[in-house]
Amino acid sequence: MQESFRISSDSNDEATRICRNSQNFRLSRYAIEKGFRFIMMTKEQYIESLRKLNLNLWMFGKKIDNPVDDPVIRPSLNSFAATYEAAEDPENEDLMVATSHLTGNKINRFTHMHQSTDDLIKKVKMQRMLGQKTAACFQRCVGMDAMNAVYSSTYEIDEACGTKYHENFVKFLTRVQDEDLAVDGAMTDVKGDRGLAPSKQADPDLFLHVVERTADGVYVTGAKAHQTGFVNSHEVLVMPTIAMREGDEDYAISFAVPTDSKGITLIYGRQSCDTRKLEEYNDIDVGNKVYGGHEVLVIFDRVFVPNDRIFLNGEVKFAGMIVERFAGYHRQSYGGCKVGVGDVLIGATQLAVEMAGCAKASHVKDKIIEMVHLNETLYACGIACSSQGSKTKSGNYLINLLLANVCKQNVTRFPYDIARLAQDLAGGLMVTQPSEADYRNPELKPYIEKYLKGVASVPTEDRMRVLRLIENMTMGTAAVGYLPESMHGAGSPQAQRIMIARQSNMEQKKALAKAIARID
Repeated sequence: MQESFRISSDSNDEATRICRNSQNFRLSRYAIEKGFRFIMMTKEQYIESLRKLNLNLWMFGKKIDNPVDDPVIRPSLNSFAATYEAAEDPENEDLMVATSHLTGNKINRFTHMHQSTDDLIKKVKMQRMLGQKTAACFQRCVGMDAMNAVYSSTYEIDEACGTKYHENFVKFLTRVQDEDLAVDGAMTDVKGDRGLAPSKQADPDLFLHVVERTADGVYVTGAKAHQTGFVNSHEVLVMPTIAMREGDEDYAISFAVPTDSKGITLIYGRQSCDTRKLEEYNDIDVGNKVYGGHEVLVIFDRVFVPNDRIFLNGEVKFAGMIVERFAGYHRQSYGGCKVGVGDVLIGATQLAVEMAGCAKASHVKDKIIEMVHLNETLYACGIACSSQGSKTKSGNYLINLLLANVCKQNVTRFPYDIARLAQDLAGGLMVTQPSEADYRNPELKPYIEKYLKGVASVPTEDRMRVLRLIENMTMGTAAVGYLPESMHGAGSPQAQRIMIARQSNMEQKKALAKAIARID
């Protein structure tokens, strides 16, 4: 790993020198004025640290030796790097920086264990801010949510079973915080026959499981699907994918290993319009050229996990606890990140109607208002489940699970409505305008400039850029992180409905009605 900043209050001159050399004056202000010990990576250090990874990554049938500079992958890296860059900005200190309850050091909030409802609320606000900055999935939420879920779960498993999983996890977490590592959370198995338990599958590898136990650790085989941000992460934190029962002991496994561990193979997910990034003229047509997201299929083929990296190993009755808590945290996350992306889409739509000269029409204004209403409703749900959170036995805070599931249930619907309204207002030109290659052709450009003109004061190229951005966010590569992810990320819509039914406390509601109706 690249050396991280380690600054204490008794090394002011050294702190200032290091910070000035890195052009990061915020670090020296923390160290000198507040006396904090500060350990974080800069955006540049993070990017360079990824170059040291030896990932076994495949895309379009070919092995990718340098993911960092690959034109298809780089936008997703930029989105992840934004979580480091934002922490360097003094204006973001309150949202991006937290104090480790383990060491007292200042750390990136993405490695923090929530210590209050205020931390839960700041998490959602941070995610909205980063969604606004990238207009894409910035990928680091999964690891943060996984770590918080496993932290509290291991504490309670140890309490019940006399194991040392929490001690193992705290050791892992301390290193993650000290080195400001990027962690991917891996829960979703490919599942095979959905009607069968993990241990009843015709192919046992369709759920990740232990294939051999040794005195030093275990070997695991299987696959994790839809893995957001794996290529841009240093570590992967693996969790069970469903609640389990007797007979599924080999599948009740949670652990962390480096993303480039021997036996891990990555197959990059295909996205709509992804090869536009490879075209000579890709400045306009890509829509969002700087930022993006990615998903990969992660294959584990006899990957070794040392004993001190194991956080669950056969205790089937606790698998469901990890699943439920991770899902709750991640469903809360969508009330922040998707709202930030929605802010950008609403802004682009407003620009499109202004450029077309129809922004003052009453039906247009009403549709824009509806987009804002839907987006802010999602945010309200994210804030609500955070403000109603509670302390776990381990000390970190868990969101209100009922409200988190209500939040995510709305996320499976409202972004689609927002996208539909955006496409409605953008008009057909969003998908029928000529390519940038045509626009750059000297013979064709005058025609395109003339016939794609909207309001006279707006350059035609600007209008094309806005329309391509809307296309990208509702149909292209960014749409993967906004729409299908809104539907299936953190569980499908039915998963939330099951949890809403379970958390609804129906007996209490019946008792309230009986009291009013005077029924004994």
